[in-house]
Amino acid sequence: MKTPLEQARQNPESMKAKILNSARKLFGQYGFHGTTTRMIASDVGIDISTLYYHWGEKGNLYEAVVIDMNHGIKTKLIEVENIIKGLPLEERIDIAIDELVDYLFEYPEMSNLTIFRYFTKNRYDSNFDKAIPEFLSDIAYSMGLSKTKDKSSPSAIMKVLNIMNSIHNYVSGESFFLPMLKIDHKEYIKLTKETIKFYSLSNFVQLEKQRV
Repeated sequence: MKTPLEQARQNPESMKAKILNSARKLFGQYGFHGTTTRMIASDVGIDISTLYYHWGEKGNLYEAVVIDMNHGIKTKLIEVENIIKGLPLEERIDIAIDELVDYLFEYPEMSNLTIFRYFTKNRYDSNFDKAIPEFLSDIAYSMGLSKTKDKSSPSAIMKVLNIMNSIHNYVSGESFFLPMLKIDHKEYIKLTKETIKFYSLSNFVQLEKQRV
């Protein structure tokens, strides 16, 4: 029997999918504790009993949101690997940053939820935290910082963390930073890429030269 998440993915116009999409948005805005099932139901335009019928308790829906996001980032990383495979390190980093920045700005709830997890305690035990080391290794491999997907060195993971944390901060902080910068959304994304590359590319290129 298919899970509610599998059913939602199979039919994007279904009520399960509508509830899931609303939950992603609201969990991303307010976190796990700041979001209630009544808020989600109201956003979708349904009563609370309909939400419980499709998804059960809030924890079940949160877990589905996390799994759905994990699936999305994994799919994106596979796409990035196919694009940058075999290219010089500088090009791999340049393209990977472009791709990851564009993806996370398209789905800002991913960055928001990640930052919520940094600074808030959650009584609900999610598999999201357990999957983070795997994702960091995948990104390190995609960027060419690790020779294998299975296990990256602490040094490679820290380099990925530096890049990913920078992206998450710029994505989540857009509404705060834009009035300071007095630019539009498109220009903000462009400057985000340029800034992250400014602090990352030269260091990675220097690292590559030291290895030769």
